[in-house]
Amino acid sequence: MTEELDPNQEPHDEPGGDWNVGPEENDGLVVRLLKRTAEIGNKLPDPLTLFALMAALVVVVSAIFVGTEVTVLEGTDHEQHHEVLSLLSWEGIRWMFLSAIDNFMGFAPLGPVLTVMLGIGIAERTGFVTMGLRILISSVPNSLITATLVFACVMSSMVADAGYIVLTPLGALIFAGLGRHPIAGLAAAYAGVSGGYSANLLITGLDPMLARLTVQAAQMLAPSYSVNATANLYFLIASTFLVTIVGTWVTTKFVEPMLGEWDPSQAGEKLEEPTTPTGHERRHFFIAVAVALLVAAGIAFLGIWEGSPLRDTIEAGEPAVNQWNSYFQSVEVLIAILFLLPGIVYGVLNKTIKSDKDVAEMASATMGTMGAYIVLAFVAGQFVAYFDWSNIGAVTAVRGAEMLEAVGLEGIPLLLSFLAVSAVLNLFVGSASAKWAFMAPIFVPMLMMMGLSPEATQAAYRVGDSVTNIITPLMPYLPIIIVFAQRYVKDIQIGTILTVMLPYSIAFGIAWSVMFIVWIMLGLPLGPGVEVFYEVGATP
Repeated sequence: MTEELDPNQEPHDEPGGDWNVGPEENDGLVVRLLKRTAEIGNKLPDPLTLFALMAALVVVVSAIFVGTEVTVLEGTDHEQHHEVLSLLSWEGIRWMFLSAIDNFMGFAPLGPVLTVMLGIGIAERTGFVTMGLRILISSVPNSLITATLVFACVMSSMVADAGYIVLTPLGALIFAGLGRHPIAGLAAAYAGVSGGYSANLLITGLDPMLARLTVQAAQMLAPSYSVNATANLYFLIASTFLVTIVGTWVTTKFVEPMLGEWDPSQAGEKLEEPTTPTGHERRHFFIAVAVALLVAAGIAFLGIWEGSPLRDTIEAGEPAVNQWNSYFQSVEVLIAILFLLPGIVYGVLNKTIKSDKDVAEMASATMGTMGAYIVLAFVAGQFVAYFDWSNIGAVTAVRGAEMLEAVGLEGIPLLLSFLAVSAVLNLFVGSASAKWAFMAPIFVPMLMMMGLSPEATQAAYRVGDSVTNIITPLMPYLPIIIVFAQRYVKDIQIGTILTVMLPYSIAFGIAWSVMFIVWIMLGLPLGPGVEVFYEVGATP
C-alpha cells in the first residue's frame, strides 16, 4: 500500500441513487459484503492508535511470559538461547525511557522514506513527473492504450502516490475521448496504481522501506543477515508484466462489458477534451530527461568499476553481488538525486522554478506532507524496539515454527497461507510499511525456521498486500477516486466502485499466486544473489 497518506482520511459514501446496482435493498451479495467491510473497517482505531495499543500489548505480554525460553541451533555446533524479558521490570522501564528517542531515530524506514521523497517531491511539484506520465499515455496507438495505461500506472509506484492523482483521472479522460466508458479507464488506472503497487521495473521508495524492516526481523535469529532494496527485484520485474497483462484482460473482457455503453448525460459536470502536451512542454521534458540520463550514468559510474567509491572489495568465495552492498545501501540517496536534478531543470525551463527559494519551498512542502508519517514512525519505532528488546519475536517465531512443523505446514502451502493472511489484513490496515512493521518480527523469523528466506516471506507479503488494495474501503485515496468517477457518472457510489474493482482483485490474486508458486517451485532467484530458501545458520 501507499505510504504518504493521511491516516485520518476515511472512505466517503454519500446518500443517493446508484447508477448501476440500484438502492441498497437491491444490492447484490458482493456489494453488501463490501459495504459491511467498510462499516467494520471504519470502526477500527487510527493506525497511530493501533501501534500505541500494540506497543502497550507487548509490554503486558512481556511481563506475563517473562522467563519463557527457547533454543535455536545456529550452524552445526552453536546454540543460541532466547528468553522473554519483562518491560515492566526495573531494567525494562528504565530502558523504555532512555531509548525512546533512539527507537524513533532508529526506526528503519524513517530515513529512507524522507530522503527518497525529498527528491521525488520536488520533481513532482515542478511538473516533471506529471508531464512524463502524460507523454507516455498520449504517445501510443489506440489499440495499445489500455495496456499502456495499466503499465504506466504500475510504474507510477516509483513516485509514490502520483499515479492516484494524475493517472486515475487521466485514464477516465482518455477513455471518454476514445468513446469508451470512462469508468473503465478509471478502473484500469486505479487497478494498476493500487493493485500493482508492489510491482515495478525499477527500485521504488517502498523497496528500501520494507527491506529495512525485513532485515531487522531477520537479525533476531541471524544477527549478521542482510537484506537490501533489490531483494525482490527480479520477481517484481516479472510481476510488472503480469499485472499489465491481467489488468488489460480484465478491463476489456469483464469491466467494459459489465459497464456497457456510456451516456455523456450521466456526467456531473461539463467535461474537457483530452489534451496532448504542447511542443514547448515536450521539449522541456526531453531536455530534463537527457539530464536524468546523464545523472543516471554518473550514478552508475559510482559502482560500476573496481575502485569506484561505492564498489566494495570482496574476499575469495564471497558472492559477487556483495561487491555492490555499499551501492545498494546508498540507493535511497541515489534515487533522490535521480529525480531531484532533472526535476529542477524541468522547473527552470517551464518556469515553475524561478529562484532557489522556489526549490526550498517545494522541499518544505514535500516534508510537510510527511508529517503524519513521521508521527506514526515515532510510535511504530517504539513498538518495533519493544518487540525486539523483550525477545518476544524470537520466542514466538521458534514456538510458531515448531507448531507449524508439527502440523506439517511448510514450503509453498505455508507461504500461500501467509500471503492470504496479508491480503485479508490489508482490508483493515492500509499502510504497507505499517503492517509489515508488526508482521515482519513474527513471520520472518518463523518462516526462516521453516527454511524459507526472509526475502521470500517479504515477496509473499507484497503480493498479498497488493491484490486487496483495489477493494479495501480503507484506501485513503478512495474518496478522491469517487470524486473523479462522479465527473462522468454523477450518482456513482462506493459500492459500485468497489464492485467494478472486484474482478481485478480476484484476477490479480489468482494469477500472482500461481506465478509465485511456479517461481518457488523452480527455485528462481528473487533478486540479485537472493534465494527463496534459507538454511538455518546461514548469514548472507
